[in-house]
Amino acid sequence: MRSLRGAMMAVAALATASALAEAPPNSQPNPFRTVENWFKLPAGRMWGSTSAVDIDRDGTSIWVAERCGANSCAGKMDPPILKFDQSGTLVKSFGGGMFVFPHGIAVDKDGNVWVTDGQGRGGKGHQVFKFSPDGEVLITLGKAGVAGDGPDTFNQPDDVAIAPNGDIFVSDGHTPAMGNARVMKFTKDGKFIKQWGRHGSGPGEFEVPHALAFDSRGRLFVGDRANNRIQIFDQDGNFIDQWKQFSRPSGVYIDNHDMIYVTDSESTDKPGYGYNPGWRRGIRVGSAKDGSVAAFIPDPLSPTADGKLPATSAAEGVAADAAGNVYGAEVGPKTLKKYVRK
Repeated sequence: MRSLRGAMMAVAALATASALAEAPPNSQPNPFRTVENWFKLPAGRMWGSTSAVDIDRDGTSIWVAERCGANSCAGKMDPPILKFDQSGTLVKSFGGGMFVFPHGIAVDKDGNVWVTDGQGRGGKGHQVFKFSPDGEVLITLGKAGVAGDGPDTFNQPDDVAIAPNGDIFVSDGHTPAMGNARVMKFTKDGKFIKQWGRHGSGPGEFEVPHALAFDSRGRLFVGDRANNRIQIFDQDGNFIDQWKQFSRPSGVYIDNHDMIYVTDSESTDKPGYGYNPGWRRGIRVGSAKDGSVAAFIPDPLSPTADGKLPATSAAEGVAADAAGNVYGAEVGPKTLKKYVRK
């Protein structure tokens, strides 16, 4: 009886996922308006590319890691890790001279800030750092400037997420069909536990595991970008489900109410990189509980007359504060946008 009930539940789940996948893409309403130039940088400081944004444990302050006014911090001393209050005022910055390519960010329940360095150059990069809220380095994972596939090295780490018990999860590999394509798990002290994944499109396989997020049940959501899907796992790496209704995920954020925010910065109808026909770029908002999509903030950029788009546009990173305001971190346009309810 129990096995029959389980089978029926599995069939129902598959039917729900199928229905969601067949819902018309890009059809959801946009209940948000865009606020430009909300965040205030010091005089002479310009925004660089950023895919890293998260919310402080106070629910209102915004942490972001930007690439030193360009698309790389190599050779620069600008502090790339920035904290803004709800008025958009910069209140804290640190990390100058430490990074090559800030890429992913996570704020844990104690307010510590975790940042991945997604490239290597000049003896720096391919690492994950844990900072105190005041910028003290507490943990360093990986070997500075060393790209590898072992338990103590990374090759272009994308994102980091912290489980409720403090375990550390890192997605590793930023190039389709090359380098690493895995998720790594460490203890809260940084000791390697396990890894899973390889290049491919099957369950538990990845092509650019670009983003990580946990829901309230402790399930790990992986933005499997070049496979145009989100994969869902338990914390031992067992595959649970895959969702394609959120399009091509560059960023994934799940709030305390299990609202999920997913950015698509790359989809295009043209064959080649980013090929995901019928899907528009933008931010999709829905439920991490049932996978439904409720809202869509479209990328304002339209294809040129020949159907072309740049490789990336609008938000790659995304976060939402306790009031429901959404923040999109943009690599191509080099800015951080705020979206508020209309």
